[in-house]
Amino acid sequence: SQHDALPTCRTCVLFGDGAGAVVLQASDTTDALLGFELRSDGSLNGCLNLAYQSEAKSLNGEVSVEAGTFHPITMNGQEVYRFAVRRVPEVIEKALFRADMTVEQVDWLLLHQANQRILDAVGDRLKIPHHKIISNMAKYGNTSAASIPLALDEWVRAGKIQPGQVIASAGFGAGLTWGSAIFRWGQSAD
Repeated sequence: SQHDALPTCRTCVLFGDGAGAVVLQASDTTDALLGFELRSDGSLNGCLNLAYQSEAKSLNGEVSVEAGTFHPITMNGQEVYRFAVRRVPEVIEKALFRADMTVEQVDWLLLHQANQRILDAVGDRLKIPHHKIISNMAKYGNTSAASIPLALDEWVRAGKIQPGQVIASAGFGAGLTWGSAIFRWGQSAD
């Protein structure tokens, strides 16, 4: 939220602060990353971005985050919604295909917690019942890149996600970028 310019910012009420990480370890069991798909489309960068010094810069040795400034987040919410509702189900289906699985084999749908309407619309497009959609939107809002690890941790700690269950996860964000990972949950290392 440090990149939202108060009080004139149009996106400042949409983003919260959060941090999350998922630590994985090797296993001899059937718990695994089953399928994966990652996409990007730079032509859509105007829909959601965080401009660096407000001009396009190529990524090379001369670009330094410490030396420059970021401008407030810009977002076209309607376009991001349309994009997410169209592309996220597609990328999940592609990752499921790579895993040789169907949506009926998914126990939980774990999405970037952008907003509840997107979560519900993606679930509807995939024909996944709403009770299988992991959501903590009401509690935290959109914590950006932290939203998937935070939601996963909350559901695991609550005992809702059990070993052996299949999780279809997907995220999307600036650029625009989107991706999905299908995995079978294992034992928590605690």
